[in-house]
Amino acid sequence: MAICRVESCNLGKMEDLSNSDGNYDLGYQPSPSFVDQNDQSIPETPGYSTLSGESFVYGRTCSETSAFSDPIDDHSCCSEASTSHWPPTRSMAQNQAVLSRLGTKQQGNEDEKQLDYLESLELELEMMKDRFAKLLLGEDMSGSGKGVCTAVTISNAITNLYATVFGQNLRLEPLNPEKKALWKREMDCLLSVCDYIVEFTSKSQNLSNGTALEVMKSRPRSDIYVNLPALRKLDAMLIEILDSFEDREFWYAEDGSVSSNSSRTGSFRRVVKRNDEKWWVPVPCVPPCGLSEKARKHLRHKRDCANQIHKAAMAINSGVLAEMEIPDSYVASLPKSGRASIGESIYRFMLGTEKFCPDYLLDCLSVASEHEALELADSVEASMYTWRRKACIKHSKPSWGMVKELMSDVDISDKNHILAERAESLLFALKQRYPELSQTSLDTCKIQHNRDVGQAILESYSRVLEGLAFNIVAWIEDVFFVDRAVTRQE
Repeated sequence: MAICRVESCNLGKMEDLSNSDGNYDLGYQPSPSFVDQNDQSIPETPGYSTLSGESFVYGRTCSETSAFSDPIDDHSCCSEASTSHWPPTRSMAQNQAVLSRLGTKQQGNEDEKQLDYLESLELELEMMKDRFAKLLLGEDMSGSGKGVCTAVTISNAITNLYATVFGQNLRLEPLNPEKKALWKREMDCLLSVCDYIVEFTSKSQNLSNGTALEVMKSRPRSDIYVNLPALRKLDAMLIEILDSFEDREFWYAEDGSVSSNSSRTGSFRRVVKRNDEKWWVPVPCVPPCGLSEKARKHLRHKRDCANQIHKAAMAINSGVLAEMEIPDSYVASLPKSGRASIGESIYRFMLGTEKFCPDYLLDCLSVASEHEALELADSVEASMYTWRRKACIKHSKPSWGMVKELMSDVDISDKNHILAERAESLLFALKQRYPELSQTSLDTCKIQHNRDVGQAILESYSRVLEGLAFNIVAWIEDVFFVDRAVTRQE
């Protein structure tokens, strides 16, 4: 009531002030609860105008009541002042009550968001506990002791995760956001184990009195320190390649279900016929006039990138497999004669020539299928280790882990040593010629009997990235195949 009398008595003075200054300041200080928690400015609404950081004027609009105000009685003491051009004002208590309710509502929304965030963190924590429990129990949650070792479990986990995320992705298109988040979250969880695989090195430390001490310091194991960041980089590059095909000129048709009347999908199916086409693989389609030069350049660039990633992942995988210990079960299954393992013709070619050329030998063999290539790789690899074992036979029953060290002491003119070296070069050339070759019997045996968790992570991670890179190259080649066929028809 006192505020209204002051306004009524000093109406003339305020009109004079309004001529010199268009802003009317009641000296009102906003409630602390009204201040935005993020220090953001309050948006302008009808009936509300911001003057400064410390004061504001509140008034009604001509057509409706502001959401921040309550109806004012026409018989109130402020009705006299409202007959003038000045907007009616509310009491300090009313403003404080409204602003307090607004602050309470904002605080409630923030509390609800914080609660949802904490619930999501708790759910993610429970999922992580479940994952690590499976790793520790060797995929045997019953606790009966029938699980496998941790290294095999984590290798299977990475392989199964890859199949879940990329197993149904057979096209050049961005990965589903949910699957992309699943891949990143689960891989971060599985790769976090490597943070605790360390090695100790000696380090010199000087005390305050000048005494020099040699202390042990932990650091990431060298193979993990070198290979894991590289694999993460290759992973990000492959995801980026898939994301680059969001806007593309080609599309896909499912299982030849294209309509002959369709101008987008029915043209090339009458021309493009692939004998090795599988019914579940989507067929790429291109415009009737073929792809533009810009699209071809983009495809070539991404194919070259994916091809380099494939080679890098394959090199890491081969290096990790080479460092794994050879299981005793594989050594026991080796043939007594490497000559009988690879066959008479290959043996004579490897031993009879002074300068061995593995590519020429592969051309003469004329390997027709991947199955034949895998059989040849198994026999050559078995012969190689048989000859290496014979080259080291002068040592009294050495352990198989010492073979690499003993080979340095073997006479290079020894026949078994020469045959082992040539078998190794033949196996390398075979894998280079058939990059899609499956794992050999030795590689499979190493993975199944491996006990090193770090090596299991590096091997499985590089293997799945190698497969994804190879698939991307194959999908791009399919698009080029269709484009060449359509362009040739035109």
